[in-house]
Amino acid sequence: MVHRNTTRVTEFILQGFTEDLEVKISLFVIFLILYLFTLVGNLGMVVLIRSSPQLHTPMYFFLRHFSFMDACITSTIVPKMLLNFLIENKVISYGGCIVQFFMFCTFTDVEAFILAIMAYDRYVAICKPLSYSVIMSKPLRIGLLIGAYIGGVVSSLIHTCASLRLSFCGKNYVNHFFCDLAALIALACSDTSLNELLLFTFGTLVEGFNIVMILTSYAFIIMTIVRMHSTEGRLKAFSTCASHLTTFALFHGTILFMYFRPSSKFSMDTDKMISVFYTLIIPMLNPLIYSLRNKDVKDAIMKLRSKRLRKQPVRMGQQAVVARAE
Repeated sequence: MVHRNTTRVTEFILQGFTEDLEVKISLFVIFLILYLFTLVGNLGMVVLIRSSPQLHTPMYFFLRHFSFMDACITSTIVPKMLLNFLIENKVISYGGCIVQFFMFCTFTDVEAFILAIMAYDRYVAICKPLSYSVIMSKPLRIGLLIGAYIGGVVSSLIHTCASLRLSFCGKNYVNHFFCDLAALIALACSDTSLNELLLFTFGTLVEGFNIVMILTSYAFIIMTIVRMHSTEGRLKAFSTCASHLTTFALFHGTILFMYFRPSSKFSMDTDKMISVFYTLIIPMLNPLIYSLRNKDVKDAIMKLRSKRLRKQPVRMGQQAVVARAE
């Protein structure tokens, strides 16, 4: 009888990208810069929307939470990844690994639901403009947002609880830079069919629901825009949707390629490269997409900037008066 090594794994070692010191230093600098841009961009968007009265609308209410989710997704993964570039011991505890996966899965699913809600918001704004403020009332906005958070947490809990039943027989080298479920499944020595079934089933349900909701909303939006007589009205309607459509294509395109490509084409190295894209690159790009292509956001930035410039001479004048008095 063959005895399998069933030593209980209490920690994992994240292999990351490379062991070459020069490459690790270069990657550390690049990822640190990208991470700082991501935090400044997304948290700046949160502060801007919060402090600008002209952005206190349903659309920007959801965008504020979307930007916050981007910051959370990146902060769940990148700090540990950056630390591992600088140290030899790339250890993460079993509990820390499970918590990291749970948080990442939760924030990603919540963000997917918020994207779908934002598509519905654009549908109401363009197809039913006279009833927009009535339909997108504060209770409905809060209810939709709570539903997004509940959906994300429930989906994440299911995957996390299923991952707790996996056994790891002494092997603890995770071929990834964070505790992704696919990497843990590849490492497990127990039956992983339930985890794979849940990943496919709930991934399909969450992705399918959100994509169908978004595409249905935009089908009605396009039909409404086509019937518009004013060219200016069409351009304005398209411009309000352009940022959301770009974000939708980047986010869901990456997720679909990541989790729904054929198993014969699965490669952990490719998996890591794609993971960098949706954990760091896309969250960094989203504030740029919404600020560069959005007139309301650009106007709010200009007003906030001019307000600070007006305050500056007043402060300088106060300092001069104090100096004369002394």
